[in-house]
Amino acid sequence: MKKLIKNGIIVTASDTYKADILVEGEQIAAIGCNLPEEGAEIVDAKGCYVFPGGIDPHTHLDMPFGGTVTKDDFESGTMAAAFGGTTTVIDFCLTEKGKPLKNAIQTWHEKSKDKAVIDYSFHLMISEINDDVLGELPAVINEEGISSFKVFMAYKNVFQADDETLFRTLLTAKELGGLVMVHAENGDVIDYLTKKALAEGKTDPINHALTRPPEVEGEATGRAAQLTGLAGSQLYVVHVSCADAVEKIAEARSKGFDVWGETCPQYLVLDQTYLEKPNFEGAKYVWSPPLREKKHQDVLWNALKTGVLQTLGSDQCSFDFKGQKDLGKGDFTKIPNGGPIIEDRLSILFSEGVNKGRISLNQFVDMTSTKTAKLFGLYPKKGTIAVGSDADLVLFDPSAERTISAETHHMAVDYNAFEGLQVTGEPVSVLSRGEFVVKDKQFAGQAGKGKYQKRAKYGELLDASKSAPISI
Repeated sequence: MKKLIKNGIIVTASDTYKADILVEGEQIAAIGCNLPEEGAEIVDAKGCYVFPGGIDPHTHLDMPFGGTVTKDDFESGTMAAAFGGTTTVIDFCLTEKGKPLKNAIQTWHEKSKDKAVIDYSFHLMISEINDDVLGELPAVINEEGISSFKVFMAYKNVFQADDETLFRTLLTAKELGGLVMVHAENGDVIDYLTKKALAEGKTDPINHALTRPPEVEGEATGRAAQLTGLAGSQLYVVHVSCADAVEKIAEARSKGFDVWGETCPQYLVLDQTYLEKPNFEGAKYVWSPPLREKKHQDVLWNALKTGVLQTLGSDQCSFDFKGQKDLGKGDFTKIPNGGPIIEDRLSILFSEGVNKGRISLNQFVDMTSTKTAKLFGLYPKKGTIAVGSDADLVLFDPSAERTISAETHHMAVDYNAFEGLQVTGEPVSVLSRGEFVVKDKQFAGQAGKGKYQKRAKYGELLDASKSAPISI
């Protein structure tokens, strides 16, 4: 059935205007005024903005970590995402050294099959570079449509790759049309500081932050950026949390390096003192990079406003407080890293960003949807409201007020990191490829309706200037 969305204010990354949207099948068929209503379901968007569906570039669903598995899988995680206005997620596919990349990709396809309620894609972790990996990567990009690769510079003896692996991944990505993503923290220094803290009997959650200071994030970010410039390649720095890292990204971009940055809601509104909560509740806020001192928040907001950082991911990685986070009682290194963020990403950025004048409405759409679609090969199928684009649409009430709480969220986890935070603005109805997933704040979707999205190569959909390699 056709749908005609009437009386809403359409907002894209570049425009804000009043018009109606005709949806036929999975796509937007027409945008305009006085569109024919015959045979169409009328959807009244009066009082609402109509945004392109949010794209979350950073999720960890059904992911093993620290002897346990994230509480939200592809069903509960994507359902929560939909309630938050997200219609596409890109999840991280973890590989194992010595095993074919295709094995890991197949495992993630099995995790998501018949579960996702919205569309999804994968990033692929690179932990080693050798002839076998290099031989597989063309098929990963051209057949699987996976054009982004994650390299960890932290988690020594677990995920951490060495600089040679990072540099060769950058060179390979340049050649094949991939975008390299880095978790930028100096894992070797963190390993030393962690062992020292434990030896001194410092075991509480706050020590997770104290052993991962901003300097180790700034150093790793700068190192990754320099290697990117040397390779003449492209880099995306995930979950930027501090001024030290922002400074290095800004410096790299000023040199013409093809470097992009993402931050997350938790770093914009929460701070390091949360890890000091009594009764081990600080464990709820253990993730990496850690929460920072409050002074870093203004730097992050300014970086978003000025374009030094371009996207907002959730880094969704949820673990129950009871039964999972409490595995680290007496040893902060055993607290599973991660938090439940996926559902509140858009509301927090709108309430704290747009409503408080920190960013514009169009920037909000760019950060939550459009720029991600362009960087990761989904645009213009996703990430905008245009004729021919997928009808991934969010009817967003800018005046709705609510208090974030675990009692009302849709994630499977037993706490909410933003418990008690009052926000203004929330999704009312959400469509994924023309079908309601959320309708009038009620779930209307179905597990398995989400489709895997193959993505274009980096740069094919993005007007990004490429820098030449540095002369050495």
